[in-house]
Amino acid sequence: MFPLNCVANCSALQDIDYKKTISLMDECRNVSPYLSAFKQQVEKMVVFDDEEWAIITTHLSLKTLGRKEHFVQSGEICKALGFIVTGSMRLYHIKDGTEKTSYFCTTNDFITSYKSFMKQEPSVSAIQALDDVLLITLEYNALQELLDNPVTARKMERFGRLLAEDLIFCYEDRMHGFITQTPEERYATLLHDNPSMLQQVPQHYLANYLGITATSLSRIRKRIFDTIKR
Repeated sequence: MFPLNCVANCSALQDIDYKKTISLMDECRNVSPYLSAFKQQVEKMVVFDDEEWAIITTHLSLKTLGRKEHFVQSGEICKALGFIVTGSMRLYHIKDGTEKTSYFCTTNDFITSYKSFMKQEPSVSAIQALDDVLLITLEYNALQELLDNPVTARKMERFGRLLAEDLIFCYEDRMHGFITQTPEERYATLLHDNPSMLQQVPQHYLANYLGITATSLSRIRKRIFDTIKR
């Protein structure tokens, strides 16, 4: 059974041929079981009404990635904004043939190579799944359609601005940490701010992110947890 909002929206698309309408209904049906968490995160920034959601939903898709598969490779154009339904991912750069992990994203996070996505130019970073990942995606062309639609344009512009602000705030926090904190202090901050992420991220990637060896990370973890036990 198709979601009522999807059927109503698709039936209103009089200029779209029958096959495309069925395709949109299938896409909406596939995404709909996972929309609740997506809506909750979006509506922390912008609240859309039922009519607007009916339009937005037909522009969303599901994407699955296996462990170590890429959402985007360095040098490729990032074609979508992703929302992680389940799983975890890392962003990394390659310098002199060595991977440098720059950040992690987990369940209920938005993820993209932002500059590449917005400017449709090759990405300077790569985004890789750390385990099996399910994403809701919004393709670049679909975003442009929503920005051109008079029903959704104003709120989508606001959503885009607030999402960009959130990315800037995260970047500023990370830069502050790398400049002012030791690796142990950065680990303690992660442990305080996002303990669930530390349970999902493999330790060798976490050590790479902190700029230390896996052995040094083990020592840091032991010192911190020994302190907590006292």
